Amino acid sequence: MIKPASEQAHSPVPSFDLTGKRIVVVGGKKAIGLGVAQSAYAMGAVVTVASRRNVSAKDRPDLAAFDQVVLDICDEAAVQAAFEAIGPFDHLVVTAGPELGSWGSFMAPDMRGVRSYLEGKFLGSWACARHAAPHLRAGGSITFITGGTGARAKLGLTAVTSTFAAVESLSQSLALELAPIRVNTIRPGFIDTDFWNALPKVTVEEIREKVRANFPARRLGTAADVGHAAVFLMTNPYVTGTVLEVSGGELLVDWIF
Repeated sequence: MIKPASEQAHSPVPSFDLTGKRIVVVGGKKAIGLGVAQSAYAMGAVVTVASRRNVSAKDRPDLAAFDQVVLDICDEAAVQAAFEAIGPFDHLVVTAGPELGSWGSFMAPDMRGVRSYLEGKFLGSWACARHAAPHLRAGGSITFITGGTGARAKLGLTAVTSTFAAVESLSQSLALELAPIRVNTIRPGFIDTDFWNALPKVTVEEIREKVRANFPARRLGTAADVGHAAVFLMTNPYVTGTVLEVSGGELLVDWIF
């Protein structure tokens, strides 16, 4: 039933404030994950970043504000142990995934590449959500990260397209399965981070120029753009089961990558 206008006027206004909330970012020590961690911290959250190894704050001053937990998303026992050690918290963001180019081609001599990619992205996301859910406080949320390839197939990226589509379907299923925990996915476009360092510098600069010339936003995406979207999904209590595109309009244009 719709509330009368007088009651609606006194309803709480959602804000981006995360003061007093504890956030766990799996893969939060670099690239998009670091952008999410920094954005949540800026909004007042206590942030735990999880990855396969701890990093000295002396070597990485940008991590000094965060707690660190060791977690390998391909090892379910390690995932379970990590979340049991973390204890109660409010929001989970899973940004971790395999390295660029690790998936292999469709007609590769064997299927090790795609199996590894599925294990590291889809099943890893599944395991994180499965073992985090019992520890999420009331009003909690889970956010996954995919990419534009999940919505528009590209030559040579069959494993990526299929895996991203599977993660997005998983988030919608879990929005029902885990309700009232909210579950969403962010679908970034080209985000200019060190993720691209595996490619030759000339190739990366060509991609950057194509993005600037072709994407409606006319600029490169940043990890902070995705971090802003993640904070929105954590703090808006009425958004669940959705895919939020943060791509500068990538899917509206044809460009070559």
